[in-house]
Amino acid sequence: MAATREVSVSDIRDVWKSFLRRHYRKELADLQREFPLSRSLVIDYRKVEKFGTKGLEIADALLENPGKVIEDVRDTLVSLGPFKEADGDRLNIRFVNLPRKIAIRDIRADHINRFVTVEGILRKITEVRPRIVEAAFRCEVCHKEVRVAQRFGKFSEPDTCTKCEKKTRMDLVPTHSRFVDSQKLRIQESPEGLRGGEQPQSLDIDVTDDLTGGVAPGDRVILNGILRSVQREVRGVKHTLFDIFLECNSIEIAEKEFEEVEIAEKDEEMIRALSKDEHLSHKVIHSIAPTIYGNEDVKEAIALQLFGGIMKEMPDASHLRGDIHILLVGDPGIAKSQLLRYVVKISPRGIYTSGKSTTSAGLTATAVKDEFGDGRWTLEAGALVLADMGIAAVDELDKMAKEDRSALHEAMEQQSISVAKAGITATLRSRCALLGAANPKLGRFDQWSPIGDQINMPASLLSRFDLIFVMTDQPEQTRDEAIAGHILKAHSVGELIIRQAKNPIAGIDQEYIDRELQPVKPDIDPVILRKYIAFSKRTCYPVLAEEAKKTLVEYYLRLRNLADPSKPVPVTARQLEALVRLAEASARMRLSDTIEKEDAERVVRIVDACLRQIAYDPKTGVFDIDKVVTGIPKQTRDLIRAIKEAVRTLGGETGNRAPIPAVVDAVVSQGFERDRIQKQIEEFLRQGEAIEPRHGIIQLI
Repeated sequence: MAATREVSVSDIRDVWKSFLRRHYRKELADLQREFPLSRSLVIDYRKVEKFGTKGLEIADALLENPGKVIEDVRDTLVSLGPFKEADGDRLNIRFVNLPRKIAIRDIRADHINRFVTVEGILRKITEVRPRIVEAAFRCEVCHKEVRVAQRFGKFSEPDTCTKCEKKTRMDLVPTHSRFVDSQKLRIQESPEGLRGGEQPQSLDIDVTDDLTGGVAPGDRVILNGILRSVQREVRGVKHTLFDIFLECNSIEIAEKEFEEVEIAEKDEEMIRALSKDEHLSHKVIHSIAPTIYGNEDVKEAIALQLFGGIMKEMPDASHLRGDIHILLVGDPGIAKSQLLRYVVKISPRGIYTSGKSTTSAGLTATAVKDEFGDGRWTLEAGALVLADMGIAAVDELDKMAKEDRSALHEAMEQQSISVAKAGITATLRSRCALLGAANPKLGRFDQWSPIGDQINMPASLLSRFDLIFVMTDQPEQTRDEAIAGHILKAHSVGELIIRQAKNPIAGIDQEYIDRELQPVKPDIDPVILRKYIAFSKRTCYPVLAEEAKKTLVEYYLRLRNLADPSKPVPVTARQLEALVRLAEASARMRLSDTIEKEDAERVVRIVDACLRQIAYDPKTGVFDIDKVVTGIPKQTRDLIRAIKEAVRTLGGETGNRAPIPAVVDAVVSQGFERDRIQKQIEEFLRQGEAIEPRHGIIQLI
């Protein structure tokens, strides 16, 4: 029996020899030339499988008994090349493209010591630190050196010298010991694979040698390795429970966009047929939160946000953002949160968070000191990093703390998050579209006040949103009747479904329920819509047609020409960029390769409607983008300048002190309203820009 086994081992090594010579001749030559700087040979599992009948055997053996197979390949490499016997331990054999991925929550005791593949998002990483793998000890009596191989976990040292066989102290000799780079990662299940309410599970990964330092929190990765177990020990008492970790063999960066959403051939046919439907945009809009009545313009903008523009990498290494950011500002009870939750459900990748319970660390990234990093600092990814290449929905944006909101600035425009905490300096990617919802400061929206005064958000943050929608709740009989009918219909059908499930009603069948559900049913099934969006983002990269360019430029110039030196700036180049992004999304919705004139006209209509809500100045009758971009309308800036000039003129020699009534009269003669002037002077005194040394006297500071 032993002889047969010996033959099979040499047979396997012969198979590996012929396999490596046929498929990896060039890689072997490179490895031999660059060793020890380069120590890894990466083998494609699919090539092993296809290597004749023996290929399947050794491929199966790798999954069942990975440690032995990796040793066999190492021995084969040593016999093939100029490597010494001692070099074998330093060679890394890495396998990629394994056929079967296993969900972290499905890992069981049967998988221990087998080769497994897991996929997910990196949640935490530690710094790269050296780990001892072979310790050299010197005997205090005979001064001979003893080498002891070290396993993962506890440090083992001999208490007896193997040479002189005396029980004596053994001193560690670090210069003669062998160290290897080591890093610990924690991977978490991807949110898109979870059913609602499920807690994502995680797995610790042990990474060594040249695999270390190559990934960052928030990266989506595929990890291949051997599942190992280690016994729990509580205060020196060994436990019957074992903890598992993955001894990482190779890391594949899963950068493919929306690759998690599997699209079968049948689905693709359905998607292509749907893209040719002339009522497509109407169907997509009506498939977004159908239980919410109306808000067609908001749903249309959200539909475009789901499809998104194209991120462009320029030759100078700069990149232009393709994601569309939208802010919904509205009265309470207008179903903003429901819209946000629905969007996260439809989006191939989506994260929902509420501003009140969110900190800047929870949004971006944080440095944590816990047992995971063995007391060292570890970097943990936040919501915006986890939503990379998807949508981050942030509710109650106005309720966030001021310092926490500032974390959004870089994430929205540069689409990266820079972290410098606890000695860790890193830049994480957050290429996600942001859908925010906020309430006005005073509870309800006042259309006569500037938007900047009504939202508890800085102007610099507001200006980063491509579209800002004001959702007001104003009584109007016909609309209110329709909303009431819609809500009651949704509730009554819901009641009917529950009643039918618990206690069937005679004469009511599934057909009747489907007919009743029609008004609150999406035109496109959410599963198909999700696949449609993923397919469009994966395959469709439209280009601007000349007519579309002309339409966008004409609208931009038409608005810019409204301005002259005395009038406010109507729009900035940021709005033109928003127009381009929206037009790309509109073409993507049709799976079109060109952005046509109809796409340009459609986005002009949406952006124009938005600007009329947020940047229109009813007093002057023109657009004033400064209301959003700087938070101070041009009219207010002109008034501030006029008051300051009047104080200086009337102040004479003192230069900065004048009677308030005289200042008010001087500014009224320039065409400003008396009430507004007095209000602005009070504002100066409140903000500390001026003081009132004596009653009725204003002094500028």
